[in-house]
Amino acid sequence: MPLTEIDLLQDLGWMVITAALFAYLGRLLKMPSIVSYIFAGIALGPVLDLVEVGQSLYLISKLGIALLLFLVGLELSFDKIRDVGRVAVVAGLGQVVFTALGGLLLCLALGFNFMASLFLAVGLTFSSTVVVVKLLDQKGDLSRLYGRIAVGIFLVQDLVVIAVLTLLSGLDRTDGWSILGLGSGLGKALGGMLLLLAVVLLASRFLLPRLFGWASRSPDTIFIWALFWCLLTTGLAGLLGLSLEVGAFLAGVALAQSRFSGDLHRRLHPLMSFFVAIFFVTLGIRTDLSAAVDNWQASLILSLFVLVGNPLIFMIIIVRMGYSEWTAFRTSLTVAQISEFSFIFATMGLAAGLVDESVLSITTLVGIVTIAVSAYMIIYTDQIYAVCRRAGVLKIFRARAEPEPEASDQRRGHMIVVGMNALGREIVRKLVRRGEQVLAVDTDPAKLDQVEGAETFIGNVEYESVLEEIGLPDSRLVISALQIEDFNQLLAYRCRSAGVPCAIHAFDPSVIQDLVDLEVRYLLSPSLEGVVIQHQLLQEQGLLAEIVKGSK
Repeated sequence: MPLTEIDLLQDLGWMVITAALFAYLGRLLKMPSIVSYIFAGIALGPVLDLVEVGQSLYLISKLGIALLLFLVGLELSFDKIRDVGRVAVVAGLGQVVFTALGGLLLCLALGFNFMASLFLAVGLTFSSTVVVVKLLDQKGDLSRLYGRIAVGIFLVQDLVVIAVLTLLSGLDRTDGWSILGLGSGLGKALGGMLLLLAVVLLASRFLLPRLFGWASRSPDTIFIWALFWCLLTTGLAGLLGLSLEVGAFLAGVALAQSRFSGDLHRRLHPLMSFFVAIFFVTLGIRTDLSAAVDNWQASLILSLFVLVGNPLIFMIIIVRMGYSEWTAFRTSLTVAQISEFSFIFATMGLAAGLVDESVLSITTLVGIVTIAVSAYMIIYTDQIYAVCRRAGVLKIFRARAEPEPEASDQRRGHMIVVGMNALGREIVRKLVRRGEQVLAVDTDPAKLDQVEGAETFIGNVEYESVLEEIGLPDSRLVISALQIEDFNQLLAYRCRSAGVPCAIHAFDPSVIQDLVDLEVRYLLSPSLEGVVIQHQLLQEQGLLAEIVKGSK
C-alpha cells in the first residue's frame, strides 16, 4: 500500500476516534455534535499537531458538505410550514437584512477590510437548520407552533443562502475585479441557477416520484438512488458553473416534497453523520488558533451580536405580526447561533483567495460560542422565559401574554398494523370497518396505496425514530403481519418495553415459543398445526383465558 494511502487511513483513524471521544463528552454536557467535532479537530491540529489536511482529506470533507446540505434540503418540506408561511417570509427576510447590514457595519467598525467584513457579516446572518431541527425534535416541539415558525424561517434563510452561494460562484478572481468581468460571472451563475432550478423542479414533479416509487421496494435500491440523485445534481451544478453546495441542497429540497423524504432521511443519516464529522473535524484542524487569539475581542463582540441581536430582531418582528409573547420568545431563541453555512462561506472564500485564514478562524470561534450557548438556550427555553417574565424584560415588546392554542397531531389510542401483505391489508380493512383508528406501516408505498380507510406511513419500524413518529408508546395495539422472524421478535421486544400489547404473525410453529417468551399478547397462526401448538403453549403460560376474553 502506498505511503500516502497509509497516511490517509491513519489520519482518518485519528479523526474518527477523536471525534467519537469528543462527541461522547459533548453529549454528557448536552453540547451539539458540531461543536464537539470542531473541538476534536482543534485538538488534533493546532494543539497536538497529529493530523494535517491534505488533498484527500479535503475532498472527503467536501463530500461531507454535499451530504450535509442534501440532508438539510430533505428537511425542508413546504407542506410542513404552509400555515406559517407569511410570518416565516417576513421574519426570515427581515432578519437577514437587519443582521447583514448590522454585521457589516459592526465588522467595519472593528477594523476589518470590506471583503473580510462582507464574509463575516454573511456568516452572522444565517442560523443553523441542522442544530435547531435536531434540538427541537429532541424536545418533541417540531410540530408546535413556534417549532413550525422556526423551521419556516430556516427554509427562507436557506433559500437566501442558495442565492448568496450562486453569487459567490459568479465571483472569479481570474477575471480581475472589472465591472464587466464581475457582471459576466454573476450573469452566468444566475442563468445556471435558474436552469438547474427548472430541471430540479420538473424532475421533482414528473420523474422522481416514479423512480423512487419503484426503488422504495428495496431499502438498498432507494439508498443508492438517493445518493445517485444527489451526486447527479451536484455534477450538473458543476457543469453550469455553480458550487456543489447549491446542487446538493436543491437535490434535497426536490426530494423533500415527496412522500419518501422521511424514510430517505433516516436511511442516509448514518452515512451523512460520518462525512459531516470529517468536515467539522477538518475545519477544527484548519483553525488558526493564533489568529483566533489575536481577534478574540472581535470574536466575542460578534458572538454577543448573534446571541442577543438575532433574538431581539425576531422578537420585534414576530410580535408585530400579532403572535403572543410566549410564541415570539421561544421562536426567537432558536435563531441565536450561526449556521453550518457560515463555515462553508468562510471555507469557500478562503479557497477562492477572497479572505485569509483569520476570517475562517474568527468564524469558527463565533460558531463554537454561539452554537454551544444557543443549544442550552433552546433546551432551557421554559426556564429562561420564566426568568425574563418575572424580571419584566418582556414588557417592552407589548405583546399579549396568552399563548396561541396548539393543534396537536400526536396519535393516541390508535392501532398500528405493520406489513401490508394480504394478511395485513385484511386486518386493516376489518379494523377500519369496526371504526378503529388504524395506522398502516410498510416500506413499500405501492402496498400502502392498496390500503383504504386508514392512515398510512412509509418507514421501517426497526428505527427508533419511526416508533416515535407512529406513536407506538401511545397506541392501543401493535399488529405485525410480516413473516420475518428477527423483525417480529424485535418489534415484540419494543412493544413489551413500551408496555403496549402486540399481536405477531406466528407464521411457523418454530417461532411460537420465542414469541411467548417475549410476552406477546396475541399470536396469529396460519396453519392447523400452528394452532394446536399455540393452544398448548398458551395454556402452559396461563394466557389462553385472557386471549379468549379479549376476542369476545
